Amino acid sequence: MDVRVGDILVMKKAHPCGGNRFSVLRSGMDFKLRCEKCGHEVEILRSKAEKNIKQIIREAPSDV
Repeated sequence: MDVRVGDILVMKKAHPCGGNRFSVLRSGMDFKLRCEKCGHEVEILRSKAEKNIKQIIREAPSDV
C-alpha cells in the first residue's frame, strides 16, 4: 500500500475521541499518525494500520 507522509487516512475504527481521520507524520515499518480531531499522536505497526485503512486522501501536488 502506498502511504506517504502528509496523506490523510480514514480508518475503519474510530479513535476514542470519535475521530476516524489521521494524518501521516512518519511512514516506514510503522506509522506515526496524528488524530485530526484531538491532535493525539499514535505509533502503529504498518501491518495493523493497513488492515484498518478505509480510504487514503492524498493532497494534490502544488506546481509552484
